[in-house]
Amino acid sequence: MNRWVVVARQEIRDLWLGGRGPTLVFAFSVLLSAMTYLSATNRGLNFLEQREAVNLTLQVAIAVGVLATMVVAADAISGERERHTLEALLLTPVPRRDIALGKLVSTLTLWAACVVVSMPYLWVLGRSTAVLGQAVVLIALVGTLVAVGLTGVALLVSALSDSNKTSLAVSLFVLLALFAPTQLPGMPKSWVGDLLVRVNPLASGMHYLSALMLNRHTWRQDLSYLLSPALTVLLTTTVFVIAAPRLIRLTRATS
Repeated sequence: MNRWVVVARQEIRDLWLGGRGPTLVFAFSVLLSAMTYLSATNRGLNFLEQREAVNLTLQVAIAVGVLATMVVAADAISGERERHTLEALLLTPVPRRDIALGKLVSTLTLWAACVVVSMPYLWVLGRSTAVLGQAVVLIALVGTLVAVGLTGVALLVSALSDSNKTSLAVSLFVLLALFAPTQLPGMPKSWVGDLLVRVNPLASGMHYLSALMLNRHTWRQDLSYLLSPALTVLLTTTVFVIAAPRLIRLTRATS
């Protein structure tokens, strides 16, 4: 068996049997339940047509799912340093690149759980329209691209931090800074705004979702907006795994 698989299995057990995974997924499901209930019954939100309701729920599911995944990733290295459990892991005969890959895979099981939990809510809002299948594919593909890329960012921050509080604060600040432009109306209308959206992996992913769900564009029409999420995945995960011998150590990596 590959050594990274052994690390991943242990990390997955710690995440799910230790209680962090179920707690975060439960909080995620409570939020989506409230969103779905309001979209379906609240008079103030009844002006939303089903496409808009599904798109809103889809974007919230991705944003909150990524948040939960980044919280776990931010704890992956710095948390073990702070709890003095990293030394025992480093004493095992496992290359540090395998440790890095195992931690990445185990963290992403939380995102996979969020995707599964999202399905019934998307079905409730979109079951009588043609957008349900589209929404399922979008959260599985576009959402996963965004989640993997930003998980890589949080893992790098965690490896470069001595304090778990610092790692968590920086990771959440990065997510907030990336998420804020998605809430600005008409952001891509000028070439400057369009450029800012395209270089932001979260904003460009959300733009692609809205183009398909609300503007009814084809799958290929705005495909260039997925370049930023794809490059973020490639860059962050590659750096984290390749630089693991320097990053995963008892003290934070310094230049």
